Amino acid sequence: MKTYYDLIDQTFEFPTREFNVENNELMFNNVPLMDIVKEYGTPLKLTYLPKITEHIEHAKLLFKNALKRYNYKGSYTYCYCTKSSHFRFVLDEVLKNNVHLETSSAYDIQILRELYKTGKISKSTYIICNGYKRPLYTQYISELLNEGFTNCIPVLDNLKEIEAYENTVTADSVNFGIRIATDEEPNFAFYTSRLGIRYSDVNELYRSKIQPNEKFKLKMLHFFINTGIKDSAYYWSELSRFMYKYCELSKMCPDLDSIDIGGGMPIQTSFQFTYDYQAMIDQIVESIQWICNKSNVPVPHIFTEFGSYTVGESGAVIYKVIDQKLQNDKELWYMIDGSFITQLPDSWGLGQKYIMLSVNNWENPYQKVNLGGLTCDSHDFYNTEAHSADLYLPIFDQDTEDQYIGLFHTGAYQESLGGYGGIQHCLIPAPQHVIVDKDEQGNLRTRLFAPEQNSEVMLKILGYGDAEPGMTELEATEAADEREVEAELMKEEN
Repeated sequence: MKTYYDLIDQTFEFPTREFNVENNELMFNNVPLMDIVKEYGTPLKLTYLPKITEHIEHAKLLFKNALKRYNYKGSYTYCYCTKSSHFRFVLDEVLKNNVHLETSSAYDIQILRELYKTGKISKSTYIICNGYKRPLYTQYISELLNEGFTNCIPVLDNLKEIEAYENTVTADSVNFGIRIATDEEPNFAFYTSRLGIRYSDVNELYRSKIQPNEKFKLKMLHFFINTGIKDSAYYWSELSRFMYKYCELSKMCPDLDSIDIGGGMPIQTSFQFTYDYQAMIDQIVESIQWICNKSNVPVPHIFTEFGSYTVGESGAVIYKVIDQKLQNDKELWYMIDGSFITQLPDSWGLGQKYIMLSVNNWENPYQKVNLGGLTCDSHDFYNTEAHSADLYLPIFDQDTEDQYIGLFHTGAYQESLGGYGGIQHCLIPAPQHVIVDKDEQGNLRTRLFAPEQNSEVMLKILGYGDAEPGMTELEATEAADEREVEAELMKEEN
């Protein structure tokens, strides 16, 4: 019978630049995964930081090539969408690369303040403030503007938002953006996006609210497509429509000189992934320039907001198979020591597929399996690949062998969607998180960012007992005794 390695090798072009096998064990970006498993155990989430820098550099090169190829006169600015992953170690790695930021909530602004305190960003860093904004968000934006963050650009998402800045901003000038409400993909549940301002209202918003105010300037139009940058008739049609509106508005507004192309580039979720990044960026730049030339309008500076593309391929989740269950004549379950619902919510909620590979036992024969998570929910499973309706993993002797599996390119959104550090379905704890980086000599180094969530933290969140995060059982007992004494004293005083 053929081995698991034979299966992967004959199905895909393997090994790849990112994945290879040494001594019967999987390497991820030349990181020996079994070494990390032996040191830290499972389940664990892993972030390989150099991948973030690699993707930022790649995107910058794509646009540099395109601007040069078409002699494009505008500039390019890379922004990172903080909502993809807010972790400090991610932002620290991102900001090593001279990039800028996009926010989507009030609490993003507080993160930016921490980054400013430590010198990670400056008052000249571009801060593109997107999203539907409640009062606290607009208040924080106004404070940034008043403190001299000159490149903070609030992107107006509704007709009334600008009123929040009229009386609160004391800065000499404010550069605004306007998000255009694009039509959704034809198979979507709604015709037009709920976010942004519809095309027919944009000109009037500029004339009535921005143009009359001497300190307000319209600097940017924002374009966002949920599907991301995709070679489809739908994408090119919406981009063209947007650019014609930009040209129309720029003839009315001399300050308008930038566009923000929201919706990022895809990441690899299968070995059969085919996407010509350079060709797509070339066509975007060429299309923008062609429409501007046709309309006799200078080309705009281009901003992008890459979130998943920045951080997605840096992530992995490693599980141990803790049981094999044959539930009928043909359905074999490999039970893992974690949960897909709580730890990879996109796999459950959106049917998202990731690159799934065995971490060890590559020389063993293989068989068709289903992967089952620990929660009691019937949907806590993973049983297909992006390229196949079936899932295959090595056969192993549960009494004498351990089996580990990895799901890769999971670095975007999963922690925030799953409620990192909170309460999960069936009280499944958040797994430990290991950071993999390189030192100045290029040697791999690992560190534990966070241990597996413990019961004391959960009890505190749920309001049980006297447990505080990090308390030992003895400390919790002592705290409870102190509260009882305090309660008795209060009774006596009353």
